[in-house]
Amino acid sequence: MENVVMREEVVIVGGGVAGLATALALKRVGIKSLVLERANELRVTGGSLTLSPNAWIALEALGVADKLTAVYKPFKRGEVTNIANGVTQEVLFTTDEGDEWLARGPRSLHRKALLEALLEELPTDTMRYSSRLRSIEKTETRNDADSFGVMVHLEDGTTINTKVLIGCDGVHSVVAKWLGLKAPVYSGRYAVRGLGVFPEGHGLKHEVQQFVAEGRRFGIIPNTNTDVFWFMTYQSTPSEEEEMAKGDPNIIQETMLQKVPDSDSAQIVKDVIQHAYMPSLSWGPLQFRYPWDLLFGKVSNGTITVAGDAMHPMTPDLGQGGCSALEDAVVLGRHIGNSFIRNGGMLSQEDLEVEIGMYVKERRFRTAGLITGSYISGWVQQGGGGVGIISSSRVVGWLTKLVRDTVFYKIAFRRLVGLMQYDCGKLPTGPTSYQN
Repeated sequence: MENVVMREEVVIVGGGVAGLATALALKRVGIKSLVLERANELRVTGGSLTLSPNAWIALEALGVADKLTAVYKPFKRGEVTNIANGVTQEVLFTTDEGDEWLARGPRSLHRKALLEALLEELPTDTMRYSSRLRSIEKTETRNDADSFGVMVHLEDGTTINTKVLIGCDGVHSVVAKWLGLKAPVYSGRYAVRGLGVFPEGHGLKHEVQQFVAEGRRFGIIPNTNTDVFWFMTYQSTPSEEEEMAKGDPNIIQETMLQKVPDSDSAQIVKDVIQHAYMPSLSWGPLQFRYPWDLLFGKVSNGTITVAGDAMHPMTPDLGQGGCSALEDAVVLGRHIGNSFIRNGGMLSQEDLEVEIGMYVKERRFRTAGLITGSYISGWVQQGGGGVGIISSSRVVGWLTKLVRDTVFYKIAFRRLVGLMQYDCGKLPTGPTSYQN
């Protein structure tokens, strides 16, 4: 094992949506960063994701929105069908804010397209693949622009001295654990995601379709005229978990097909699952961080902090995981950029600590609200059940289903849509020392 020592102004752990977006935000304000990715290539697990208006505002700030909006169309409405009784409810993706927000989404797109749109804006030496984080150290330093007060040790023996360390390393973040944030908890549900591919065209309307059944929820969301993103959330059994954990896409597909009820309204779900592009299939438990752990936990230490799922893992029921990660990138880029510009194109440790603290303060309440809203949305839509923030009984389950099937989508969901209509702001402009 070769011992290599490097120096980098900013190190980002994780080359997913949060990591690449943060690197691009920093580049836009003139700061070069190094992204450490544990995989040996770009990771595109899950196939697709849905981005709401708040995400498109962030992508506009990053300068890449136009690349994607030219390919992927926004949704105006959706439908939710109760498979048991065949009743369908309409869902509108607008509030009183009107057309300005509607034009920005939501849209479903290929995860690979988003990652590539971000990556191609960055210098080719930004990503360092096959780089697994082993440990983190803080060193005693002076509060000046020459201080590299954080040591990052990789499994391959490399040591990187850096001024700023940002953990974008997902739900099981090494950086979050080092900071002392409590581990995420299991929601009581699992999810499978995949991409259905129809070379001759799927013929579906460009709208979101969801189907609810006992303890299960299915969704199909067109990306393009040929590709359809689909998902299923459900409660599992120990024996089923053991089989699914093997990661065999054929087992995942067959298990999902068995979970779709035999009804005319659900046949479209089976059709999409049968057309699954097998490498796109992903399965796993739905986890989240308790909002109070985020509100009162330690989210930064000096110039070390986290973003994306490393900070605020949440259930996918509002589709805000990737959206909030993009918000984080812009907000963090703005605060670090403000310090950089204020100090004449230099990174001053003392000033950076203040700005990173301001970033944490700005993001705590916003993302704690998203965690809570996502959990409640999933809990109601799936008819109660699960564990975590809310416990359930048969009576509570019955009442939850009544609320879901009568007023949730007409009233409560419209309120939750308001969480997606959020403006994270823009990046600062000023004298910079890095433009390539």
